[in-house]
Parts: sequence; structure tokens; C-alpha cells
Amino acid sequence: MDNEQMFMMLPGMQPEELALIRDLTRNMNDSQQRQFYSLYQSRRKDQQTLMILAILGFFGFAGIHRFVVGDIGMGILYLFTGGLCLIGTIVDMVNIKQIAADFNQRQAMETIRLMKVGSLVG
Repeated sequence: MDNEQMFMMLPGMQPEELALIRDLTRNMNDSQQRQFYSLYQSRRKDQQTLMILAILGFFGFAGIHRFVVGDIGMGILYLFTGGLCLIGTIVDMVNIKQIAADFNQRQAMETIRLMKVGSLVG
């Protein structure tokens, strides 16, 4: 299996995300690309998981999806306000694709930084 197929197997992979990953890994050898894939796969979130967590906001667990993507402040706000009286939760459900894309982009960049630090130390 080539490296492009590995990335395509990630759940919910969007074309924009794949383009970013191609750009970030184009100068890497196969071993480095596999290392990136392994690290990135463990860090990224797919939009279906985030949608399920957002839906939990209707059952008294508002903001869990925000905690998962690292928006701690919004997570606390949603938790104490019932997802801003459910309006914020509904808005997030509409925008969940973008929330996932933003989080995954940050994770891809962080994975590259981790790999660079690891190669300097190792």
C-alpha cells in the first residue's frame, strides 16, 4: 500500500486535508511519511466523532466536542450554559466540518513540529 492510500483510509478525510498532508510530506521519504501517518492518525479527529459528541449536548453534556478539539474555554462556557441554551450546540453541529478541519490542520502542523524536534534530538 502506498502512502497516499494510507492517508485516504483515515476516516472522514477531506480533499483539503489531503492536499495539506501532501504538501507537508512531499519532501519526506517513505519512512518519514509512515511516521507522520502514525503520529497524525493518533492525533486527528473525524467529523462523525465530533458530531456525536456535539449531539450529546442535547442530553446535558454540552461542550464535550469543544474540549476534545482543545477549545477549553468554549467547552466550559457550553458546559455551564447548556451549549449557550442549545443555540451554540446547533451552530457547532452545522459547522462541525470546519471545526474538525481546523483542529486537524493544527494537528498536522504540530505533528510536523514534533517530527522535526525528534530528528534534532535523536
